[in-house]
Amino acid sequence: IVVGASELAKKTALLGALVISIPFTSIMAMIWLYKDTGDTEKIAAFSESVLWLVLPSLILFIVLPILLRRGWDFTPALAVGVVGTVLAYGIGLWAASSFGTVQ
Repeated sequence: IVVGASELAKKTALLGALVISIPFTSIMAMIWLYKDTGDTEKIAAFSESVLWLVLPSLILFIVLPILLRRGWDFTPALAVGVVGTVLAYGIGLWAASSFGTVQ
């Protein structure tokens, strides 16, 4: 999937981004969890937990293009984006646990 998305992105960034943005891993995990447990509440809780973690991951996709367009080299821009994302994950987990939706 990664190689395919990378090759598509060489031709058109939007198509490569579309392929990589499809949550294949989450879909497979939900199917597997349902097959193993048959428990739709577990699926709902899992899906909600993924949502709480997807939101902070967006920091990378906000910070990285801003820094690159301001002339930063790729490696430091990526590093700042990753660190920002890790911090956002911490805040997101704290917020989710405060609302009692993530266990």
